[in-house]
Amino acid sequence: MIHLEKIKYENYEDVRNLHVSKEQETFVASNMTSLADAYITLMDEEPIFTFAIYNDETVVGFIMIGYDDDWSGEEREDWLNSPEFKEYNGKKYYYIWRFMIGEEYQKKGYGREAFKKALEFVRTKPCGDAQYITLSYEPENVVAKKLYASFGFEEKFIKYLHEGDEVSAILKF
Repeated sequence: MIHLEKIKYENYEDVRNLHVSKEQETFVASNMTSLADAYITLMDEEPIFTFAIYNDETVVGFIMIGYDDDWSGEEREDWLNSPEFKEYNGKKYYYIWRFMIGEEYQKKGYGREAFKKALEFVRTKPCGDAQYITLSYEPENVVAKKLYASFGFEEKFIKYLHEGDEVSAILKF
């Protein structure tokens, strides 16, 4: 049975040791990089949640979720100033920052079940109210695109993408 558990000393090495396939390495940062990003985020006193994804007692993946109301740190001023962005500007949101299932555990339905559990967690609004959930992914990652779309995420700001940009997708509460 798939469930999420907070990252703690007892399980961080299992998360650290998970990897995606060679072909997927450009799609997601390593879990060590993600855990370092989470630490820095916490030091900046920003909310961040890191979870090990378990199938029964086995760690099979990792997910990191944040909360914010300010996109101003984004480098893409063209889409931040676009008419399409106005409906999201200044509104609180949760974001799926990282999500991965270890290579040896893929294609077993764990990712879908884990993502469903993550959305259930976000819908409890642990940091307060929000208008939407956002995430991003590499345009070449068709598996991620299909998964996120199946949960109702809609691609946004596509016409503002440049080479190397990730696709943004949003799900309204």
